[in-house]
Amino acid sequence: MNTDSEQPASDLKQLSRLIAAHPFLKGLSSQHLQVLSAAAMLKDFAPGEIIFQEGDPANRFYLIESGKVTLEISEKDREPTLIQTISAGDVLGWSWLFPPYYWHFNARAAEATKAIFFYGTRLREQCEEDRALGYELMKRMAEIMIERLQATRRQLRELRLSHP
Repeated sequence: MNTDSEQPASDLKQLSRLIAAHPFLKGLSSQHLQVLSAAAMLKDFAPGEIIFQEGDPANRFYLIESGKVTLEISEKDREPTLIQTISAGDVLGWSWLFPPYYWHFNARAAEATKAIFFYGTRLREQCEEDRALGYELMKRMAEIMIERLQATRRQLRELRLSHP
């Protein structure tokens, strides 16, 4: 019988296959994929569900398997500003890797979304112990950060042009 924290072996194998097949982790060693699999679980989000909010502790990240997630910034007394929409094959969350470990955006499921959830705190410890894993994840997350910063820049430019 399984406890809440245990998954059947078939589920773990399926999860490991999904992790290895995700574009973000393409080319990662089998040893590092095993480490990631040990810190992962599947997660479903309903349309409109808040995944995380700006300012909250960042202790996880997600590989999007299906669905869409919006990244937004909020201002007091204003509707959230859409920065980017991400979907299957994308990564959600990089703040878990960098102090002070707080989210810089809001993330909301724009539609039913399936994702692979990783415990960032546990992975940070693994990255400290295994510098090769840390370097691989850092390189990959840096690409995501550049992409998100460029999306924010484009969005701000569009806002300035539409509201001179």
